[in-house]
Amino acid sequence: MVNGPATSPDRRNRARDGAPAPAAGVLGRAKLNPFGDLPTLQHLSARLARLIRQAMEPLLRRELRCWAEPLSVQRFADYRGERPDGLTAWLPLPIEPGASEGGGAAVAVFDGRFVLELLDLFFGGTGSVPDPMPAEFPASAEALVARLGGALVGPLHAAWEPLSRMNFAVGRVEANGVMLPGLDGEDAVIVTRFGLAGGGGDAAGGAPDFIDILYPVAALKPHAPALTGKVLDKAEPDPAWRNALTRAAMNVRFPVRSVLAEPTVPLSRLMNLVVGDVIPLSIGPTVPVMVGGDRLGTGTVGTSNGRAAVQLVSLSSPKDLDQ
Repeated sequence: MVNGPATSPDRRNRARDGAPAPAAGVLGRAKLNPFGDLPTLQHLSARLARLIRQAMEPLLRRELRCWAEPLSVQRFADYRGERPDGLTAWLPLPIEPGASEGGGAAVAVFDGRFVLELLDLFFGGTGSVPDPMPAEFPASAEALVARLGGALVGPLHAAWEPLSRMNFAVGRVEANGVMLPGLDGEDAVIVTRFGLAGGGGDAAGGAPDFIDILYPVAALKPHAPALTGKVLDKAEPDPAWRNALTRAAMNVRFPVRSVLAEPTVPLSRLMNLVVGDVIPLSIGPTVPVMVGGDRLGTGTVGTSNGRAAVQLVSLSSPKDLDQ
């Protein structure tokens, strides 16, 4: 069940290649998953979940939790068979020409109740859903699904960018998955599923909503080396952590000193110095200003608010600081 709980048995017990274990050796059928394990794509989905949450919160008008379910690979016909009865919105997200050698299109799948809830919210309602459910989507709901697709394109591009330059567009909404162009029931698809719930549990007290994004295996074959490589976390750092680190770095203290003069005297005089002797100093028009052991620049000696001070007149270049 697509809109079942995140711990539904059909999701956790299904084999990774999308086929039941006893029927794994069917003759004449191509292997569904030529990539093997897909930790990189699972990691990409986890990053995409954060971006989807940011895109969906303004539409649902509440704080959300968004997570990525474990992915699976299965025949498209099998996936359609697992869908619950009722309205479903199928939105192709074509991979734009030149972005992928394999071409093809991803597919975003939305449950009909979720779409109609968003539609009511969009027009100022409380998110109520018609009862009974209509047999087909009104034109306004199809326009909203296209709007949802537009909201997903940016996060998809950002999530894929560290791995591969995948540019997605928004196609035409279909109410029947069989009508999707270029996708046959025997085609293998990678199913990535994203759960949406209120920040403290679902606001309506019910089960979370789910958005599925399907990737045809054939479209991702040109990207197999990247998908099967090591997982590299290239996600942006958490803003709160980065701001705290910046504040901590800005509060680090450095000793600043100025050298007014460095006179030299012979050892014979140094050995005979007594209290009251005068060592003459020759102070030039500018004096060096040092930070730690590096030269910051030069300045002139004077007073400020009754205290001795140095006014900077020049700063050393980074090249000078390295020397």
